[in-house]
Amino acid sequence: MNEASRGRCTVPWRNLFAILVVALIAAGCGGPYAQSAMQPASEIAQRLQDLFETIFWWAVAVFVIVQGALVVTVLKFRAGRRQDAVHSPKHVHGNTLVELAWTLAPAVVLVIIAVPTISTIWEVDLPTTDPDALVIEVVGHQWWWEFRYPELDIVTANEFHIPQGRMIDLRLTSADVIHSFWIPRLAGKRDVVPGRENILWFAADSVGIFIGQCAEFCGLSHALMKLEVVVDAPAEFASWARRQGRPAESLDEGDPLAALAAEGKDVMMRAGCIACHRIDGTPAQGVLGPDLSHVGSRRTIAAGILENTPENVERWLRNPGAVKPGALMPDLQLTEEDVRSLTAYLSSLK
Repeated sequence: MNEASRGRCTVPWRNLFAILVVALIAAGCGGPYAQSAMQPASEIAQRLQDLFETIFWWAVAVFVIVQGALVVTVLKFRAGRRQDAVHSPKHVHGNTLVELAWTLAPAVVLVIIAVPTISTIWEVDLPTTDPDALVIEVVGHQWWWEFRYPELDIVTANEFHIPQGRMIDLRLTSADVIHSFWIPRLAGKRDVVPGRENILWFAADSVGIFIGQCAEFCGLSHALMKLEVVVDAPAEFASWARRQGRPAESLDEGDPLAALAAEGKDVMMRAGCIACHRIDGTPAQGVLGPDLSHVGSRRTIAAGILENTPENVERWLRNPGAVKPGALMPDLQLTEEDVRSLTAYLSSLK
């Protein structure tokens, strides 16, 4: 087979490879994605999406015009097959009209983009004026989130509930390093800075669970610092708030896990857990770690990276550092019996 034939045989394979690459890229545009900002579920998220779409379509227009001019230029001024240096196209030295156009046009486009951008920034950066807004204090820790409801006297961790349709006024600060609070479908990013309180507000349009996480590198387990927002109907939120506002109920004596949970409570009190964690109605009043008063009712543990199941709780208690590298919770060297009973106790806190 000569070189020409070999070259012709490889062209279809190259085309097939190109088609495969395009297909893979297109597949990445599918969904749904839990953390897609392109599916807004609040007014503020919709404003940010509208701004993105405005800038996107202006960028498309600029791309089409520039690339169109490039194609026309290439086709119109291309050299002929028999053209040589003697018969080369006439050289053009400057064109005042064209130079003015490509100087002024980008400036006009930038102004058109800047106006809605600045307007949106002012809107979302100003505090909410809703007097009925529910204030929630958010504190970023390495590597978990703390949520406090001053109005309701509730403290929870990594998962917080809000009522559908009510304005939520978040007050954000950090206990250690700079974090970034981001729930893509509900609101934009906000830096969480030690010694400074930033604000973020939104009102969720629909009930459901919305995923967020830290968006600023903050240490070894930055990628494992997730959170969940549970949007409830107003009546369901009121019921949740009532449950959270009182100590978790003990298991009935007839429950087969009641005795094991009682042993777990003793382990909790003597193993050093109470130095960091708080559980309402018990001597555990620590503030360094997540509040565990109703940890059994949460969907996840370890800041959203594990489903809240007995198996995962045991896995976490055996070796926290193996689940979340750099975790500040120490390995308490619990026995297997202690792990099982402590798991039963924590799972009962609902």
